[in-house]
Amino acid sequence: MNISWLFIHRPVTTTLVMLGILIFGIMGYKALPVSDLPTVDFPTITVTATLPGASPETMASAVATPLEKQFSTIAGLDSINSASTLGRTQITLQFNLSRNIDAAAQDVQSMIARAARDLPSNMPSPPSYRKVNPANFSVLLLALTSETLPLSTVDEYADTILAQRISMVSGVAQVDVFGSQKYAVRIQLDPNQLAARQIGIDDVVNAVQRGNVDLPVGTLDAPNRAYTLVSDAQLTNAAAFRPLVVTFRNGAPVRIQDIGKAMDSVENRKVASWFNGKRAIILGVQRQPGANVVEVVDAVKELLPTLRTQIPQSVKLDVFFDRTEFIRESVHDVQLTLLGTIILVVLVIFLFLRNVSATIIPSLALPMSIIGTFAVMYLLGYSLNNLSLMALTLAVGFVVDDAIVVLENIVRHMEEGEEPYEAAVKGAKEIGFTIVSMTLSLVAAFIPVLFMGGMLGRLLREFSVTICVAILVSGFISLSLTPMLCSRYLRPPAEQKHGWLYRFLGRCLDAMNKGY
Repeated sequence: MNISWLFIHRPVTTTLVMLGILIFGIMGYKALPVSDLPTVDFPTITVTATLPGASPETMASAVATPLEKQFSTIAGLDSINSASTLGRTQITLQFNLSRNIDAAAQDVQSMIARAARDLPSNMPSPPSYRKVNPANFSVLLLALTSETLPLSTVDEYADTILAQRISMVSGVAQVDVFGSQKYAVRIQLDPNQLAARQIGIDDVVNAVQRGNVDLPVGTLDAPNRAYTLVSDAQLTNAAAFRPLVVTFRNGAPVRIQDIGKAMDSVENRKVASWFNGKRAIILGVQRQPGANVVEVVDAVKELLPTLRTQIPQSVKLDVFFDRTEFIRESVHDVQLTLLGTIILVVLVIFLFLRNVSATIIPSLALPMSIIGTFAVMYLLGYSLNNLSLMALTLAVGFVVDDAIVVLENIVRHMEEGEEPYEAAVKGAKEIGFTIVSMTLSLVAAFIPVLFMGGMLGRLLREFSVTICVAILVSGFISLSLTPMLCSRYLRPPAEQKHGWLYRFLGRCLDAMNKGY
């Protein structure tokens, strides 16, 4: 059976098929996301538990240990790492790459509920979990600084205005606040004053809780209307806490300012961020899986002028780090390498064939194969990254081989005196099975990469599939477009007039053959 006969006999159909591959390939190329490496989702879950005032040793023994004991029974768990600090424990659970992250999250939730009876009863809230991907680094870092406003005020603008507005940008997964300085009132007590008045820490805590409330009290019903009572005694700054009465001693009230001092401060003074040597609040923008990194960063940067108008002029908003600068440069370098490789391959073909039409015909298999691969990459959800572009660069030397073999066999028949049409039909029929076997053997060489496990296997899977698709597309084009063009545009050798360049290259090749 001659696979190429239909394409040779129907040149219009062949041209439309090639135009379809070209159009869908260009559309796929424009829609492909850009990244530095293939997207690999690591099934990772972090569990966070808090117990204010507890030492790291207490958090590790009383909180982390019971949770880790239950987590260790979850199927598909690779590793457990925990870090305990003052009043806080964070446990990182790394699962197998084959484990479904949603099913793992359900198991983690059930184990947290099972460990609840072994955890301290005075924890303000039960442990919480969050699905994360350690491979998703922030693609853009923004810094907020101010010469006049306190960092707590800058943090409020960053958290309530900027972070929420940036999260609404298409492709943005979340916005993290680094160096957070949330406003809080810090009360420092004098132990000598407490001992002299025989007041305990619990008395001060209870007094602060009683004096700082914002709760509904009830309703008053009248004949014609009802009144809602609200206890609005919430204290908003340190000055309001100082006269707060803790208890009575000898008939006189004991206030906060008598046994210590209240200060305007932040929740965590152990966290800080700097930008150009100044204290700052950093916003980290993370992209959604599969989103185009370059488009996401460009969209956020276009929003920055609008965001600057929504914050005071004393707050400066600057770009701290742009991950796309490295991605743009690396992808651009690989694209230039790919283009240079194509040009060199075409020049080598011309050097040995010494004929313009005979060079153009197999050279068309190069762009058609690569452009057709872009369409398949888009359907598979791949991206333009260093590994996929490197696969296309390596495939340049493979995709042109099939077309050259077909061309050479057709030219052989034309040298024997046959017309271009008959030569194309016979030559393609004789070499068809050889092209199929060559294509499949090349694809088989990269199939073992698909079965590699672990993180490395996930990274190289996109590389292997991309180069296999490029080889398969080139095999199809070599059996369809190449023989059709040979039957229409390739001239018999007897009708060609050779110039000085052809004769010079011929003498050089003859000399190489003799020397060999």
